[in-house]
Amino acid sequence: MSKNIPLSLILVALFSSVHAEKTINLEPISVVSATKTKQSIQDVTSNVSVITSQELEEKNLTTVQEALSNLNGISLVNNGGLGANTSLLLRGMNNNRTLVLIDGIRYQDPSSTSGANFSHLMAADIERIEVIKGAQSGVWGADATAGVINIITKDSKNGEHASANIEYGSFNTKKYAASISHKNEKIDLKLSVNRTTSDSFSVQAPRGDDLDQYEDDKYKNTTVNFKAGYTLNKDIKLKFNFRDIDALKDYDSYNQPNDTNMKSDIDNQMYSLQYLHSIGKHDITFKYENSKFERDEIGTVAQFGSEYVKNFNGETKNIELNDNYSYAQDAFLLVGLGTSSDDVNFIKTDSSKSQKENENKYLYATNSNKFGKLVFTQSIRHDNYDNFDDKTTGKLGLKYSFDKDISVSSNIGTGYNVPNIVQELNPWGAINNDLNPEDTKSFDFSLNYKELEVTYFHQRIEDLIEWYDPDGWGGNPAIYKNLSGKSTFKGVEVAYSRNIIEDILLSSNYTYLSAKDDAKQDLARRPKHTANIGVDYYGDEDLHFGVYAQYIGERYDKANKQGEQTGKYTVVNLAANYDINENVMAYVKIDNLFDKYYQVVDGYATAPLSAYVGLKARF
Repeated sequence: MSKNIPLSLILVALFSSVHAEKTINLEPISVVSATKTKQSIQDVTSNVSVITSQELEEKNLTTVQEALSNLNGISLVNNGGLGANTSLLLRGMNNNRTLVLIDGIRYQDPSSTSGANFSHLMAADIERIEVIKGAQSGVWGADATAGVINIITKDSKNGEHASANIEYGSFNTKKYAASISHKNEKIDLKLSVNRTTSDSFSVQAPRGDDLDQYEDDKYKNTTVNFKAGYTLNKDIKLKFNFRDIDALKDYDSYNQPNDTNMKSDIDNQMYSLQYLHSIGKHDITFKYENSKFERDEIGTVAQFGSEYVKNFNGETKNIELNDNYSYAQDAFLLVGLGTSSDDVNFIKTDSSKSQKENENKYLYATNSNKFGKLVFTQSIRHDNYDNFDDKTTGKLGLKYSFDKDISVSSNIGTGYNVPNIVQELNPWGAINNDLNPEDTKSFDFSLNYKELEVTYFHQRIEDLIEWYDPDGWGGNPAIYKNLSGKSTFKGVEVAYSRNIIEDILLSSNYTYLSAKDDAKQDLARRPKHTANIGVDYYGDEDLHFGVYAQYIGERYDKANKQGEQTGKYTVVNLAANYDINENVMAYVKIDNLFDKYYQVVDGYATAPLSAYVGLKARF
């Protein structure tokens, strides 16, 4: 079999099954991220993708980034395997323009220029992942100009339950996971622990070189998640969530694939307290959220006459009060207010310190109405920043269902992305005191016919903030600056899923993306064409078997089609699960089945053919 699958063949497979006779019976899905209110996905105007726990478990995915890479409109930039620096591009927009939440708590590291760090998010114990595309600042504020990703972990179920998972595979990779839970009328408790270790492979490797000639960059991650709830009565409930991510990743300094000194030591802690009170048609929520991010860059020393950061600390706090008023059977008004702050401090190799804090006070309102077959949603939000001009953003959404098989929807939104504190301070180069926030306008239009969805999107950013480094290694000329004019991100997304014959499910999607700056030059590392296709077999009661392929089209490592061509390849993965009995399941997965050599970032390695086996048990 050829190692490359042409895009034309993938598109034929994507559309040829439209004429199949058998359809999928989907379970009802609810989402909360589109409006901060739980809604049926049928009543949400936003362009939404949902990854369920069933999909995560059937594919036996290790990380959240693996799951997200299968969605249309999303591409990932990984700098060297498990635990290495990973950025997500949502409709071509950089990582720090997508707001990432875990159980509703902000997972945005203010001490990192990249925003949310996907490198250390494990896929264990997740109920679903909601991806809301398009500018969402009118609902969520800054950091949500490209969209919102909400990772929702599993809740406890009535009674006592436990689960365990053990896995071993290539690169001496070991995974252990366990959870226990208890729930009765008053109390619900759930604790889960996930431990992943891997010898992995070299983060850096010159293009075309054999990975075995370089040292391995090891990785380990321990993630603990705890959820608790106490029901005082039918109208009042208290909730507490806590998550700790402790990770250590070896990596290589620039152009040094055998570097054994560099390590990134990560400790992230997130927790929230919530008070929920129902009074008639009002659901009132008062919450406090706190996210702490600590990163030690072990081995960092001064270079090229410049001092570098060896310790980063970031903290985000949020206090919020909101009221969801259901004033009619198919209508609600959500109003809220709050205050948030970002605090950053870091220590450089010469022991000098820098610190800065940004504060914000905000008000917002979202109204949603359903008039027969029409859903109309309106959102508005006002943010009052300490360090930047105040800003009002909004969003309008419409959805019309002609019948159960055909619907159309459209959304218009505005966004406002304030510079990250570390972008302002820029410890790697020159400080830019004139750095301005980004203004975003977003539009999309979707057509749904049965299991086929086609979406056109168009997003424009004024004063796009980008890293400018003429020397390629930092130093005084390197700076964060606003690109002149307007950068444009537009394209088409297609998704289709259906049983093509009995017991065989076809899932497929395709994205065309155009990402250009004001001079109409292509931005770096954005593939023009991306396609995913998966075939799942459920013909045996105890067996599931899946084959999944991803095609990445033309992509260049630098802007304006400069640098290495890092696209035009296909990677195929396999997964098989077998139920030994009602409580125990065995599985195997093979990644990069045809051992395709490729690099996402020039000079940074990706995994060759690799295999893993595991056992899962539930009680």
